[in-house]
Amino acid sequence: MFGGLKGKLEEAKLKAEAAKAKLDTIEVQGTSGGVVVRVTANREVRAVSIPEGMEREELQDRLLTAMNNAIQAANSVNEAEMAAVARETMPNIPGMGNLFGKT
Repeated sequence: MFGGLKGKLEEAKLKAEAAKAKLDTIEVQGTSGGVVVRVTANREVRAVSIPEGMEREELQDRLLTAMNNAIQAANSVNEAEMAAVARETMPNIPGMGNLFGKT
């Protein structure tokens, strides 16, 4: 009885690890007033681009906004990918309804 569930859990673990590796290859960016921040879908900052001549206070504001925009975009991609893995690998448990987007 539990042998099948154990196999499903191992499969889910492998697919989750593969999804995380894939998320390392997906980059999104956030921008604000010329500042560009690139992050992976695993929320790792890869690059920051700042236009020349920007004042310190403006740079701080723009950088925070750009980083938050990039992280929000990364979160969206990450959540979609991990939900897809959950839908593919989790067993259909009666009474759990549409927990992972299954019908």
